[in-house]
Amino acid sequence: MADAPLITGNRAPWALMRSVTFHPAVFDGMIKKVDPLARDGDEVMLYSKEGQYLGTGLWNQKATIAVRVYSTDPDEVLDDNFFIQRLHRAMDLRCKDLNLDASTDAFRVIHGEGDGLSGCTIDKFRDCVVGEVFSKALWRRIPNWIPVLHQRLGTRFHHFSMPSDIAAKEKLKKVQPVVSDPFPDKIKITENGIRYWVDFSTGHKTGFFCDQRENRKKLIPFCQGKRVLDLCCYSGGFALSAKLGGQAAEVTGVDLDEAAIAVAKRNANLNQARIKWVHADAFSYARQMVENNNQWDVVICDPPKFWLSRDGEREAIGKYNDLNKLAAQLVAPGGLLVTCSCSGLLSMDLFQMTVIKAVHRLGRRLQILDYTGAGADHPVWSSALDTRYLKVLWTRVF
Repeated sequence: MADAPLITGNRAPWALMRSVTFHPAVFDGMIKKVDPLARDGDEVMLYSKEGQYLGTGLWNQKATIAVRVYSTDPDEVLDDNFFIQRLHRAMDLRCKDLNLDASTDAFRVIHGEGDGLSGCTIDKFRDCVVGEVFSKALWRRIPNWIPVLHQRLGTRFHHFSMPSDIAAKEKLKKVQPVVSDPFPDKIKITENGIRYWVDFSTGHKTGFFCDQRENRKKLIPFCQGKRVLDLCCYSGGFALSAKLGGQAAEVTGVDLDEAAIAVAKRNANLNQARIKWVHADAFSYARQMVENNNQWDVVICDPPKFWLSRDGEREAIGKYNDLNKLAAQLVAPGGLLVTCSCSGLLSMDLFQMTVIKAVHRLGRRLQILDYTGAGADHPVWSSALDTRYLKVLWTRVF
């Protein structure tokens, strides 16, 4: 078994691992040798050098992630029926177990590894299905999934794309989106009684961050009669929740993305909510407010991903430190600081310690109330804990 698993009767080509892993994403450097019969998009059965079966996945010899593992049953075949069953299992969770349709018409339908479908994310926005695909093998299967998704979710329109940087890593040339005709530029959704415009033409990722739904709801009880600051507000989810659900006395939302601020303004108008929107860099705005001795009762800090690559730790930690140090200074004594990170490479422990150190350097202290993350429509697979990307720290600042 040192060179190749000489196993007879396999229904699929084999691949030999350098070391044992049960993570669904297997990088090219982790593969020692592969069956010469394996072709891109084929099933491969993974083995340890001792001959232990590890899982079955789809092979892409040119990609950074060489194999995405979908099954640990050696008798399971990764055919269309297999993937359709996975889709239904994921939709059962959202539509039956979580009953998300009762509180929102926008939620994550497929969350990659968390649903046993490494290589894609799919969201539902009322009658639209919007997906991002990160795998060449899955991209080829998307046309077969679309009718199943529409029938089960009651949707009519779809838009599936592959980010250009991912297409390059998957060694695909220019990838054209798979889009229904027509497909709306924007659509209205409702979450916890608040209406939002989702702008597909300018929005990030799939257009709206469903992952913060439960945290937006959790914020509401803290806001009644309070002054609230939403740093990096994007399209205004926390700001609107504070004003409409929490009955905050005054709310300010700040974001550098001019298009996001424009959508936030439309969302406020849609809900007849009076909110002050500021188009500015969060760091610069916060520094100016610190100099002005301005403070709020509640501050939410939800920046974009700072840690982008394996070698980006130092820069990312520096940014999280600086932003949280500024944000904490804007919180009135005893006020609430809700600070977030969407960097998957950053652990909750390291994020928490970064925030604590930043605040302690100010001579202040935190009362930690809770740690939260994304809602249950963003599940995490036990062998892929690194996909638990969203971290939210709830604290009072003294």
